[in-house]
Amino acid sequence: MTSHDVVAIVRQRLGTQKVGHCGTLDPFATGLLLIVIGRGTKIQDLLMSEDKEYVGTMRLGESTSSQDRDGKVVETRDYSQVNENALRAAFAKFHGDFYQLPPMVSAVKKDGVPLYKLAREGKVIAREPRFVHVYAHEVQAVRLPDVDFRVICSKGFYVRTYAHEIGEELGCGAHLRALRRTKSGRFSVDRATTLDELKSASPDYLAAKILSLPDVSRMRGA
Repeated sequence: MTSHDVVAIVRQRLGTQKVGHCGTLDPFATGLLLIVIGRGTKIQDLLMSEDKEYVGTMRLGESTSSQDRDGKVVETRDYSQVNENALRAAFAKFHGDFYQLPPMVSAVKKDGVPLYKLAREGKVIAREPRFVHVYAHEVQAVRLPDVDFRVICSKGFYVRTYAHEIGEELGCGAHLRALRRTKSGRFSVDRATTLDELKSASPDYLAAKILSLPDVSRMRGA
């Protein structure tokens, strides 16, 4: 399931072509995906610019070609010396403002071509680092080699790269095993319509779940 697949379902269920989403989720990721419909597409960029919250699981000792579980393992290293204190120190190094290099397996475009398409051809090209911000982070559980965490970050943030860089800081490598977007701006996954509801609920039920532009404005405190 991709973000575009969800858009296609909404188009079919609501009988409209004017549908977009606010921030791609990787195919293996779950959680909140904001969908904009009709006149709501006019504020798509505004909603995409807001901060995000994720919960995830990273696996120490294995680096992959895509920085997540969908890639090939390219290096394995010993993680037995890693303890909770070292983990918390590594996470603390990636707090506040810093630059992040977009991964090759990403939707960032080079001369109009998404990087992931170039990566499929075995190409690696120079990328511009992006200025990002981590507002808050939390190490939620340590059950080596896996580490559960939560992060609140700015737009354009790659949690895969975050996990990879923390692994490098620890000296053992790491990749992202699981990812769930729990918040985007003032929107929370707890109040979201499920995919099953999108597929099977009545049109009237779905229409009642749609937030109007004034509703969204009030939620955002505008």
